[in-house]
Amino acid sequence: MSARPMLLAAVLAMMLAACGMPVPAAKRDYVGSWASDTTLLVIEPSGRVRYKHQPTPNVSKSLDAPIKSFEGDDLVVGVGPLTTRFVVSAPPHEDGGVWKMTVDGQELRRR
Repeated sequence: MSARPMLLAAVLAMMLAACGMPVPAAKRDYVGSWASDTTLLVIEPSGRVRYKHQPTPNVSKSLDAPIKSFEGDDLVVGVGPLTTRFVVSAPPHEDGGVWKMTVDGQELRRR
């Protein structure tokens, strides 16, 4: 196989891997914009996840990637071997009229 078809095959494989999976009906409560004072987590119905955690003005982590899978309540996000697991210790639930979930030890509220 010459270099050109191999390059095309590699690009197509990366594009398919980047698509991720839409949020399944059983997990539709996860969809939305969730926030705390230091964290923003946006989960789109299409399966795209945007995350930003800024515990101090000089420290910041961010991610923009597709959902690879749900494992129990946890969310696995990434492309290929590059993945991040969001540990969900309290899945989305309504508490006093406010939707909340606890991710990586932080209580987030739906905006």
